[in-house]
Amino acid sequence: MNSVDASEHYELGAPDLSPSLLTIVIDTNPHAWAVLEDSLPLSKAIANILVFINAHLACNYANEVAVVASHSQKAAWLYPSHSEPQYRPADHDGDVTMNGTSDTTTPKTNKYRPFRIVEEQVTRNLKELMDSTTGDDLRGNMSTMLAGALTLALSHINRRTLAWAEEHGGANTEDAAADGNGGGTTSTNRYSASNEDERLQSRILVVSVSGSTDAAHQYIPVMNSIFACQRLSIPIDVCKLSGDAVFLQQASDATKGVYMALAEPRGLLQYLMMAFLPDQRSRRHLVLPTRVDVDFRAACFCHRRVVDVGFVCSICLSIFCEPPPGGDCMTCGSHLDIRDNAKPALLPRKKKKKKRVNGASGTGTPMSTPTPGP
Repeated sequence: MNSVDASEHYELGAPDLSPSLLTIVIDTNPHAWAVLEDSLPLSKAIANILVFINAHLACNYANEVAVVASHSQKAAWLYPSHSEPQYRPADHDGDVTMNGTSDTTTPKTNKYRPFRIVEEQVTRNLKELMDSTTGDDLRGNMSTMLAGALTLALSHINRRTLAWAEEHGGANTEDAAADGNGGGTTSTNRYSASNEDERLQSRILVVSVSGSTDAAHQYIPVMNSIFACQRLSIPIDVCKLSGDAVFLQQASDATKGVYMALAEPRGLLQYLMMAFLPDQRSRRHLVLPTRVDVDFRAACFCHRRVVDVGFVCSICLSIFCEPPPGGDCMTCGSHLDIRDNAKPALLPRKKKKKKRVNGASGTGTPMSTPTPGP
C-alpha cells in the first residue's frame, strides 16, 4: 500500500554527507596591503571574505571553517580562538566592527548565530593583531609567514579529521592518503575516491598579496607543507590579489587545487563565490579553472633566491645558485667536485637529420664514372 500512495518515498531517508572543513589563510602583510589601499582596502577584503565564509557555512549546517592570519612577524589564529572564553549571548548587545565599536542598531537576534560568532572573533582578533604590530616589526621584515600559517592549518585539519572520524566512524586520514597514493585511486582523480563521502572534506584557501621573492627564505617549510597536503589529498586553492606567486602555483598544481590571479581586486567576492565555494564533492561535476603555464622554478638554499639554472647536490639534492664555498654542500657537508669557474651544465642540442626523399637521403652519394675499356 505504501508503494501505491508513494508514502515509502518519504520514509526512506538519504544518508547525510560528511561536512566540509574550509581553512582560509589570509595574507595580512601590511606592506602588500598598502599597495592595494586604493583598489581594495584590507577592511573591505575582510568583509568580502566574511560573506564567503557565511556562504560556506550555509551550504551545510555541519560545515566548519577556520581562519589563519599570515602576518609579517608571526602566524596567528583569527578563528577559532583557542584561548577564547566560552561565548555568552549577554556579553554584547551589538555587532562588533573593525574599529572595535559595537553597533546597537541591529539586534543580534536577527543574525544567524554561527555567522555572528565568526564575524566577531575574526574582526576582534585581526584588530588585536594589527594593534600589536609595531614599526620595528614592519621595518625588520617585509615578507609574510606563509609556512607557519600552512603548518597551523594542517595541524587543525588533522585534529578535526581525527575527531570527526572518532565521532562518526568515517575513514581517517591514513585511509584517505592510501587511496590517493596507490590505494586504487590516482592523485589526478582524487575527487572520485570511494571513501571521500565518508570522511571530513578538508581544503585550504590562501588569499595572497605578497610576492614569491618575499617568501623565498621559507622555501623548504613551504614545500614540506605542500607535500603533506598532496599526501593527505588536501587541495590548496590560491586567490592571488597582487604580485607573483611561484611557490603557490606549484602548491595549487601539486594538490589539484584552483589557482586564480585576479586582474581586478575589486571583484574579490565574485571570484570567491564562483571559483572557490564548491568543495571536493561538488567539483566532480564542474569544469574547474586550470593553469597551464605553472612556474616550476625553485629557490636556492644559499641565498634564498628564485633561480632558473643552478647547481644540485648529488647526495641531498640541495640547490645552489653558485658553487658553495670550498666545494662542500651547505646542507649535508658532502664534498662536491666543482671547479671555481664551473658553470651549470646544459644539455647539447641534438642535430636534426635530413629528411629522406623516396628512401634516399637529401644529400646524394657520389658515384664513380666507369672508364671505357680498350
